[in-house]
Amino acid sequence: MARVIVDVMLKPEILDPQGQAIARALPRLGFSGVTSVRQGKRFELELDGPADEAALAEVRKIAATLLANTVIEDFTVRVE
Repeated sequence: MARVIVDVMLKPEILDPQGQAIARALPRLGFSGVTSVRQGKRFELELDGPADEAALAEVRKIAATLLANTVIEDFTVRVE
């Protein structure tokens, strides 16, 4: 059994209002030194078998079809 992580983030050219709101709130909460925040999503997929290239290709297809809006988001796939 393998665990695969899919991280989804807005593309750099897309504005991130939620990340901007977090960045503005940090100084009010006493945190300093953070100049920018980007907010994203993390998905953990448990696979029946090993995380071989065929399984990772299937996970990439799942991510591109269902987990990410590839028009405005990028995703990465990694084995944990």
